[in-house]
Amino acid sequence: MRKFTTILPLMLFVFCTGAAGPPDGFSGIRCGADVPKALIGRLMRNERVVVIENRHKDLGLKNLGGIEISDSPPLFAASWKICGDEYMLLEDGHSVVRDVLKVPEHSRASPEFIGECTNNGTKMPGAIVAILNNEQGKAALSAKAAWKIDEKRARFIKISTDGLSCPRSGIVTEDGGQ
Repeated sequence: MRKFTTILPLMLFVFCTGAAGPPDGFSGIRCGADVPKALIGRLMRNERVVVIENRHKDLGLKNLGGIEISDSPPLFAASWKICGDEYMLLEDGHSVVRDVLKVPEHSRASPEFIGECTNNGTKMPGAIVAILNNEQGKAALSAKAAWKIDEKRARFIKISTDGLSCPRSGIVTEDGGQ
């Protein structure tokens, strides 16, 4: 009987914790911690955004949208507000977070951009994430900060903004930088 009373609580614990399902990619994240480091390697479960946001109210979690970067290899960029800051997560085809960029503040005057840019008039291959200078009357804008998305390694790589110019059509800031 003594063995049974020792094993029973352990079995109940294993059964009850397993019944809740596996944690999602935001489980265990804490405000004030190194959020990018904590997210890299995590599996992002495919479930309704409202369910994820409600589960992590303590983080002030809010989905800000996403975009497919490439289909071969599959790569998706998803933006989330976490603890008051914006982070862009690069997820591979298995929904594993491969890299995280803490996105600098952006606004109408300094809109966020994702797309193709030119460097000194020459088209750059691949996707660029940038914070632009909203210069009125110009179709292409200079950048304050920029990262190239390395699709093969699924990484954000900081690049120089010298000579970098990006079209308004790639602006993703809520107000469109208009």
